[in-house]
Order: sequence, then C-alpha cells, then structure tokens
Amino acid sequence: MSEHDEIRSFYDTVYYRDAGTRIYVSGHLRRMAEKYVQAGDQVLDIACGTGNWLMAASERGAIPAGIDLSPKAIGICRHNMPAGEFVSGPAESLPFADNSYDLVTCLGSLEHFLDPVAAVREMVRVAKDDAAFIILVPNSGFLTRRLGLYRGTYQTAAREEVRSLDEWQQIFTAGGLRILRRWKDLHVLSWSWINQAGWPRAPVRALQAVALASWPLSWQYQVYHLLEQNTGHQE
Repeated sequence: MSEHDEIRSFYDTVYYRDAGTRIYVSGHLRRMAEKYVQAGDQVLDIACGTGNWLMAASERGAIPAGIDLSPKAIGICRHNMPAGEFVSGPAESLPFADNSYDLVTCLGSLEHFLDPVAAVREMVRVAKDDAAFIILVPNSGFLTRRLGLYRGTYQTAAREEVRSLDEWQQIFTAGGLRILRRWKDLHVLSWSWINQAGWPRAPVRALQAVALASWPLSWQYQVYHLLEQNTGHQE
C-alpha cells in the first residue's frame, strides 16, 4: 500500500467515519467568501474535505471544483453541490486543465501533503494568470506549541508536518507564488467554537480565543496567506 493509500484509508475510515451528508458552513467561511469570491468565479479547493468552504463560495455564485484523497468526502461534496466538479486523488497531480480557475484555495491541508512544493506548482498550473490563491497553514511558532502544550491535530495519525512561517514562504516561492498578505485565522472568535467542547471547557476556550486575537502573527496557530503567481519565478 502506498503512503497516499494509507492516508486515504485514515480519512475514509477514521476522520470522516461518522460524517453525514449535511455540511455546516460557518460565518467565518461566509465572510471570507464575501470578500474574495465573485459570482461566476471558477473556484478550486485543494483537499476540499466535505466541501464547507466550497459551499460558502457557491452561495456567492461561484462554480465549485474540489479534489480530496477521501472518496467519502468527495461523495458528500457531490451530494450537496451536484453542479460542481469533484474528484478523489492526490494534490500533487491535479486532473484539471491548465489556466482554468479564478481562485485556488487550500485551507489547513498543505501540512499533510507528501510533496507540498509539487502541490503548489500544480495549483499554479491550473490557475488563470491573474488568479488569486488563499492558503491556510499551521505555524510551528505557535506559542502554545513552543511551550509543549499542543502537539498537533487529530490528523497527526496520518501525516502532519508543521513549519515556520519562513519555511512556508520558501515552499510558496519554490512553487511559483509570492505572498501579498497574511492574516490571523480567528475562526475561534465565535460562540460555536467556544462551546464546541461543552460548557465545562468553555471558559478555557474563551481565554484561548482572546489570546489568539491579541497575539502577534508569529505566535498564531494558523495563518492565512493571500498569494499570486510570481511571474519572475524560474523553475
């Protein structure tokens, strides 16, 4: 069994084992869609999971497409967005045509890929020349992680390689992208996230949300990157 097959099995049998056909679209994702998605945009999400972000983009009139290693997750996407194009496969070899998408996203998944540089190069290949890219990655400088109080997500059981913001920038550059802007992932600033583990843990999670909102970017858990193609990049 290849490493991709092992990771696929984890997502199908463990991570998405209890996933239903209904997907939840958070206010955080809807606000991001309002800012970055226009009606008629061709939006491709890499490692799309069950399609939460693409549903938010679709609500804005985008034409969604997604790829994920998990056939189960892709089935949920197809159920909820039958007009979209969804395929199961690795991000390092995208089955999409060159110069096709207005917006390419990868939200909280690049750290799980076997070859992140190859995946970024594929994102560039399938994007239009003036496309925007939004990539969310974890930060090894996360203060709680540096203090030894956080060891990674549930997905460490499959694969997870967390890098510094400088290391992520090197990967983006090697893949043919340049950073336009970075910002904090503050989806934790919501009552739904604070209450997610139940009322006994809500005060602790509330303190965590306040901390993440006030910490500098270099201490953040996850950081969003808005990027564009680096036309001066040489292979």
